Amino acid sequence: MGIVRSNLSVSVDGYVAGPDQSLDEPLGVGGERLHEWMFATQRWHSMQGDDGGEPGPDSEMVARMHRGVGAFVMGRNMFSAGRGDWDPDWRGWWGADPPYHAPVFVATHHPREPLPMAGGTTFHFVTDGVEAAVAAARRAAGDSDVLVAGGASTVNQALAAGLLDELFLHVSPVVLGSGERLFAGVGDPRLTPVEVVGSPTVTHVRYRVRR
Repeated sequence: MGIVRSNLSVSVDGYVAGPDQSLDEPLGVGGERLHEWMFATQRWHSMQGDDGGEPGPDSEMVARMHRGVGAFVMGRNMFSAGRGDWDPDWRGWWGADPPYHAPVFVATHHPREPLPMAGGTTFHFVTDGVEAAVAAARRAAGDSDVLVAGGASTVNQALAAGLLDELFLHVSPVVLGSGERLFAGVGDPRLTPVEVVGSPTVTHVRYRVRR
């Protein structure tokens, strides 16, 4: 059986998104700076269909992010900046072919029919909490892993509920000061570092989460 894990880029002061998230700035003010390390890699460029970017450990980390993942979980705020009832025309941030290519379970308070997309991605909308979304994802993933993709609130809920087996943080040398904070209200999840990889732009720390 696979594990339940999460990969997140995070600022050195603990934020995974900046303040004032909006349609124009879905990661909040300054939030895109957390991912500059990823955008510079050869693997990221390859995923966009071009030959640029830098090889090396950061590029390998990008390659590892979705490797072995059979299903995803995310919160509504990662799928849409909207609140309340759904805009039926909204189909996510990623265009017609989202990068997941597997079932994605969106935790939300507002029901919506499943949304099939190109490339094998189907968004399923789960209205009875993160635990139910993770359980549905585990059933869909079979022997593969489940990746809790974000945002901060969803990952925090999964940590607080003891649902995560592994947390992989990509710590960018960025100070955001406010925004969506990781580890808010999670209690003491007992993290054990099992891997640390550094580069000039980011530090990758993989933790095992003791349940």
